[in-house]
This record gives sequence, C-alpha cells and structure tokens, in this order.
Amino acid sequence: MKLLGALAAALSLVGRHGTLVVAASIFVGLAVPGLAAAFKPYLGEAIIFLLMLAFLRVDPEKLIRHFTRPGLIAVAAIWTMLLVPAVLGIGFLAAGLDQRTPGLYFMLVLQMCAPGLMSAPALAALLGLDVALTLATLIVSTAITPLTAGIFTHVFLGSALASPLGFALRLFLIIGGCALAGAVIRRIAGQTFVEAQYERIDGLSVLGMFMFAVAAMDGVADHFVANPLLVIELTALAFALALGLIAATALVFKRVGHARALAIGLIAGNRNIGLMLAATGFAVPDIAWLYFGLAQFPIFLLPHLLKPLARRLAAKH
Repeated sequence: MKLLGALAAALSLVGRHGTLVVAASIFVGLAVPGLAAAFKPYLGEAIIFLLMLAFLRVDPEKLIRHFTRPGLIAVAAIWTMLLVPAVLGIGFLAAGLDQRTPGLYFMLVLQMCAPGLMSAPALAALLGLDVALTLATLIVSTAITPLTAGIFTHVFLGSALASPLGFALRLFLIIGGCALAGAVIRRIAGQTFVEAQYERIDGLSVLGMFMFAVAAMDGVADHFVANPLLVIELTALAFALALGLIAATALVFKRVGHARALAIGLIAGNRNIGLMLAATGFAVPDIAWLYFGLAQFPIFLLPHLLKPLARRLAAKH
C-alpha cells in the first residue's frame, strides 16, 4: 500500500509540473540517444495511450454539451482542416519550396493536412484550458482528415497518400477504441473516483508525452553534428509555423473568449504529423524525418512557455 501511495503521489507531482517535464523530455532524448532509439518503435502506442487518457480525463457531460452546440466546433474544424491548409499550401508553392527543397515541401504538406495532436486535450488540461472543447474539436477534425488530407495531398503533391476509406477506418478504430476504453474505466471505477484522480491522470499523460518526445529525438543529435545550420533553420521554421498558427487562430476566434481561442490554437498550431507518416508507410526522405523530430520542439516547449498566459486567460474565463 505504501508503494502504491508513493506512486500515486509521484504521478500527482508529475501532473502538477507537467509542462516542465514535457519540455525537459526532448532534451533527455537528445542527451540519451540510446533511450530515444529504444522508445521509437512505441510511438504509435504512446499516441493511443494519450488519447485514451484524454477521453478518461474529460467530463462526458461537458463534452456532450459542446456537441449539442456544434457551431464553434464546426467553425474551428473548417478553419483548422480547410482554410489553414489551403493558405499554407499556396504559400509553400509561392515560395518555390516544391522546387528548391522537395523533401521538406513533402513533409510540410503532410504537416498542414494533419489533424491536431492527439495529446492536445492533455496539453489543454496541463494549461488549465477547456479540455472538452479541445477534445470535441479534435474528434471532428480527425474524423474529416481522410477526406481533407486526400484532397490537399492530391492538389499539392499530385496523389493521395493512402486510401481515404482505409485511413478513415484506422482513425475510427483508434478514436472509437480509446473512447470505449475511457468509458469502460469510468463505468467500472465510477465518476467520483475518476474525478479524484485527475492529477494522477495528468501525470500519466505527461509520461506518455515524455516517451513520445524522447522517441522523436532519435537521430536529431547526429544531424546537428553533421549540419548544424540546417538543423537551426528547420527548428526556426517549426517554431515560426507553430507560433504563427496559434497566434492567428487566437486572433480569429477571440470573440469566443481568449481562453477558448487559445485552446483551438493548440490544435491548429500543433499537428499530428506522426499520423500522416503512418499513412505513407514511413517512406519519406531523410530531411522529412529530421523535420519531424525538430517539429517536436515547439510542441513540447511552447506549453511550458505559454502556461502563465493560459492560466490567466482561463481564470478570467
């Protein structure tokens, strides 16, 4: 019992300081490349684990209320999955990236077509933002990804990356399975017990994000030694895209409240590139793999940097 109590206390501590732990995880991956290589085969499992915890963490009644008032979610999904990819794709073409750096252009198209991170609800919880709104928007965005990704990859890359029907089925199984797992745990444990474990659930989410971030750093240190300028430029690009999309989204949705606008911005600015990589069978150029790793820097550092602002906005809301 003492061991279980100690573990519960440790998870609560990790949950309370989640953004700091998550930010540190990428540096652990860089400093211990053997650990990054060991975690890499389990990226998919980490994503599923995070989404299941997100379903467990959110209050079902709040989630249902969002779906009974679907206007905001529909607009957020249209912005995230249609307008943003169209504008970015045109911008990438105008900049001539398809000709100058086709490998990077390929990955940027995948990034702009991807839905938000499956860990976005967990990040929203760590920042004190609206978890239910984030999860509801994520579900809708992910559900339409097979259609929107098929269209945009055909337009900007010349062909769809995977069968829309097969992609939709995989997404349905992931989301439906995680939702079912969360519902079963809630049913068995009881609503009151689950609500009392929110800090520990957040701690488990942090551990899942830690594993994902460490795995994504596999090979990044070697690339920096070989070509530091390229790594710096790609890192700056990743930060510019993430911050730019978060800021633009917060501005577009400011009328619904700054805290809600920032929650939607998390989805627009932090995309699930890993999901798109899986659709390609992971057959991507080397520079694409490098950008995927570097794109994790803003994903895992920005929550810690934005936490004071998010907490103030959430308190006002």
